[in-house]
Amino acid sequence: MNSRRTPPHVIQPDLLGGGSAPAQIHRLFFALLPDEATRSRIEAATSDVAASQHLRARMIRPARYHATLHFLGDHPRLREDIAAAAAAAGGQVRGDPFEWVLDSASGFHGREPPCVLRCTQTPPALQALWQALREALLRAGLGAHLSRSFTPHVTFAYSRGAVPQPVPVEPIPWRVEGFALLHSIVGGGDYRTLDTWRLQPR
Repeated sequence: MNSRRTPPHVIQPDLLGGGSAPAQIHRLFFALLPDEATRSRIEAATSDVAASQHLRARMIRPARYHATLHFLGDHPRLREDIAAAAAAAGGQVRGDPFEWVLDSASGFHGREPPCVLRCTQTPPALQALWQALREALLRAGLGAHLSRSFTPHVTFAYSRGAVPQPVPVEPIPWRVEGFALLHSIVGGGDYRTLDTWRLQPR
């Protein structure tokens, strides 16, 4: 696991007496990360969807494409205790590499509705990976933020208007050979990879 420490956020007083800088929100989560070729195919497909549906949306940069496996909460600082426990849990997970095919675009409801790519069929190996990691996180005492269900998807934009209508896209095969523990600062730049694991059979 990456041993570099992120310094805690220090709130600086406004020199003109206008208050303080906003606090940072540190997010921890497990995710699948596409390789460069898969990112390029996702970008091309979602650009076509945005153009064909005339979406008014904030598009996500390809470097930030991912599929969340498990969310571990938002925190006022990087919780290295949670990160260490999560990394230990991740190291317990075994499973075969598999192929996941993204073949449709749609949207979720919300204040700024996410536009997502999804799959018609969830590979059994993907569901098994999610379940195995969930069980390891529960054993590690990290169940507070874990979801009881899994809807695999890749968010590619946040709509500023209507939710995109479901539409098929040219199938995008994604060879999944591992997963990662990521740290991000909400509203910040690229994700920081804290640890990665390659899938290997039990």
